[in-house]
Amino acid sequence: MEAKLSFKLNGKSVSITTDPLRRLLDVLREDFKLTGVKEGCSEGECGACSVLFNGKMVTSCIIPVGAADGQEIMTIEGISGTEGGKIIIEAFADGGAVQCGFCIPGMVIAAYNLLSENPHPTEDEIRLGISGNICRCTGYDLIVESIKLAAERGEKIWKK
Repeated sequence: MEAKLSFKLNGKSVSITTDPLRRLLDVLREDFKLTGVKEGCSEGECGACSVLFNGKMVTSCIIPVGAADGQEIMTIEGISGTEGGKIIIEAFADGGAVQCGFCIPGMVIAAYNLLSENPHPTEDEIRLGISGNICRCTGYDLIVESIKLAAERGEKIWKK
């Protein structure tokens, strides 16, 4: 059974007719060609498919697209066009926090989510904020340091 679903995707209103039980991840990648959202574990455990759903980070591999009807979704493609997203991405590059890049979209989403809620996080808060996102290459120390750098660089733009 298909349904017409409408939601905001990266700031733009979109509509799609599809099975509302399809995974949000599949709709984003296949129908909207947003391939920054990655499929890793398919169980909501690795964070590669992270998106912002009404401003909160979720794993899109376990969310049915029907839940997105009337909601707002932001992917890495949308985040990368924001001032905060650019600051985080530059901090990751400058801090050496990128190797293979598979986990980075989810890590950037986690960092954006964290800094939007807590513009001055401690190291423990950063580690908690990225928990649920698995990195197999870079390791977490460089990612944590890069998020600290992004917090410093973006201090004026993060919500107080």
